[in-house]
Amino acid sequence: MSFGWPFRGRWAGRWVAGVILALLLPLGFVPLLGYAVACTRAAAAGAEEPPPWRPLARILGDGVAVGLAIAIVTLPFALLAFALVAPLSNPNLWRSTDPLLHVEAWSTAILILALPWGIALLLLMPHATARFAATGRPADLFDFAASLRAVRSDFSAWNLSVAAIVTAWAIGLACAALFCVGLAPGMFYAILVSAHATASLEPEGANPSAR
Repeated sequence: MSFGWPFRGRWAGRWVAGVILALLLPLGFVPLLGYAVACTRAAAAGAEEPPPWRPLARILGDGVAVGLAIAIVTLPFALLAFALVAPLSNPNLWRSTDPLLHVEAWSTAILILALPWGIALLLLMPHATARFAATGRPADLFDFAASLRAVRSDFSAWNLSVAAIVTAWAIGLACAALFCVGLAPGMFYAILVSAHATASLEPEGANPSAR
């Protein structure tokens, strides 16, 4: 169901704005994150189609909050990448004096940390985003302990949600490469599917007035 949701109802206008913002990355990062929260909120409420891009102030505020949460999760990995660059830049390690060795060291550090960083985001952010969308409380985004408890208590629901999220991003990137539709539409499609899949994790007893 999540994979067809981005194309339901009056989706064309939503897509125009989303693709433009994806093309304007990193400037479009905050509104795209905020719209993802709006989509999660709408899907949890039973909406049959992606919501309109309003109210804009709330979308921007939600985007800032989610962006900050992602930055907090990312910070340890960024610091670790800096720590890895120095030893990876050692010419004796590679038996090379390539002038681009520093660039290669950064690329290697990023590749090493990409998988654990992605796992951390998948463990923490879906439940955190679902709570935030349901309650409207920014503090719920940063309660990472609650996210881990939620994963343990209902692993099957989290697993299904994450499977949809990962598949959506794979489809989005594959469409960009195989069908030449561009990275921006594929990215926006993945955002919408991810938001709909995240809505299935909404906590029971959430305050509907926050939506």
